[in-house]
Amino acid sequence: MLLKKQTVWLLTMLSLVVVLSVYYITSPEQNGNNLANPTEEAQQSNETAVENLDDSAIITNASGDEMFEALRLKLNDERSKMIEELTAKMANTELPAEEISAAKDQIDLLDALAKKEEMLETLIRAMNYEDVLVRAEGKNVRVTVKAKELSRSAANDIIREVNNEIGGLQAVTVEFKAPK
Repeated sequence: MLLKKQTVWLLTMLSLVVVLSVYYITSPEQNGNNLANPTEEAQQSNETAVENLDDSAIITNASGDEMFEALRLKLNDERSKMIEELTAKMANTELPAEEISAAKDQIDLLDALAKKEEMLETLIRAMNYEDVLVRAEGKNVRVTVKAKELSRSAANDIIREVNNEIGGLQAVTVEFKAPK
């Protein structure tokens, strides 16, 4: 009886894979070309964002600088690895409840930190900057701003905004990157 259940399960999964594959191949909206060349897609979306900005003052989150995107991806990968390790630690039934609870608290802290960084990026971008990257590491926050000019008062405004959102920080560093 157990062998038959496993066989039915295996056949169900295989048929699901076949159905999804056929759907993907025959779907009218295929994005295969965009996956092969992501930088071209990003450039096209940036051009569209600039056209929209000129025509109707629509602000988008499209980033033209590959460095900003690479740093974001690296940060997300590091956090994903940390969350994966903590999740594996939580799944270990041999650990005491205190360690499992500490791992859960660390995961919650990482999620909250990522949300705060995203919120700060949106708030600072709304201050008329082309792109912003916020990285929080413990009690220190590094803000990289892509703008034509950055004055001391603008840097102070950014630091004030970061302190209002996060609070309890030792240092807020504001870096300036000129657009290409």
